Amino acid sequence: MRIGHGYDVHKLVENRKLILGGVEIPYEKGLLGHSDADVLVHAVMDSILGALALGDIGMHFPDNDENYKDANSIELLKKVCGIMSEKGYKLGNIDTTIICQEPKLAPFIEKMRDNIAKALNCDVGSVSVKATTEEKLGFTGSKEGISAHAVCLLEELK
Repeated sequence: MRIGHGYDVHKLVENRKLILGGVEIPYEKGLLGHSDADVLVHAVMDSILGALALGDIGMHFPDNDENYKDANSIELLKKVCGIMSEKGYKLGNIDTTIICQEPKLAPFIEKMRDNIAKALNCDVGSVSVKATTEEKLGFTGSKEGISAHAVCLLEELK
């Protein structure tokens, strides 16, 4: 077994869609980034790549590569899943936390879990997505950005 941790953060800006866990969330701002800036999926990818000791998503999907401009992060997660399989591993489970003051994410969490599970070819029961605020503290609390953490357990294929 191998464990990995991922973390990502993006700034909230006007005139962008807010995509989290592959779900478009109705909100007045979205996340700034080269791709769709899905911080949750980016943290998930980094946790898996970290568990495999293969660096981070920037090494695999560089932000100066036009092929990834406005990329759908769920599609990139499917590629990371392929890398994981090629290396002889499968997902045991993943636990994630999204940190943002707004918007409220509870109505969207089950769809996020489902999207991530489908991309990773696993049961939705192996994917945890939680959301929390920081009680108006820091850049997430002041609504300047959103961050996410992910921890995964990979199991060797038998």
